[in-house]
Amino acid sequence: MSDPLSFDELLDYLDTQENPYVLDSVAAHGFLTATVIGRPLPNWLDAFFEGHVSEIPENVVDGIKRWRAAIMAELKNETPIELPFNEDAGDEEVAVDFSDESDIVAWSIGFVDAMYGEEASDWFEDEETSEDVAVLTLPMIVLSGIDDEDPELAAMRHDEDKLAQMANSIEGNLTELFLLFHTND
Repeated sequence: MSDPLSFDELLDYLDTQENPYVLDSVAAHGFLTATVIGRPLPNWLDAFFEGHVSEIPENVVDGIKRWRAAIMAELKNETPIELPFNEDAGDEEVAVDFSDESDIVAWSIGFVDAMYGEEASDWFEDEETSEDVAVLTLPMIVLSGIDDEDPELAAMRHDEDKLAQMANSIEGNLTELFLLFHTND
């Protein structure tokens, strides 16, 4: 393997690469976060690179694996995941960007891509937790715009106050999802 990439070099690669199989750094964080907090996604690396892992430089693949391990370590140390957006979400003086080009939308798209990444890892399969999962993942689903054909979700996506509430709930929801999937009550 060539020299390992620093975290900044990895982010630069993700944000400047022309390869169609590479997510930008914000969407990548959402994807990796979902693979860590949700049901096991055995082929997460293959899903991350859309089946084209062999076309990606080894040091990039290594960097992605290390990044995912760091997110897992944060959660295991009971440290809230530092999100690559949200810096203004709690500030009522600053309007948060919820446009399709915004970081929060990109992150949510990455998250939802991993959430639905494989039929074998259905987050909603357990009847006892499926309602909780639906509530906790609603902000990411709405913000991603994946279900805009659903009139209720589309209406939420056009309500700036509702979107701000959802954005503010993501950090706590991630912790709740992790506990839901990774603890035995």
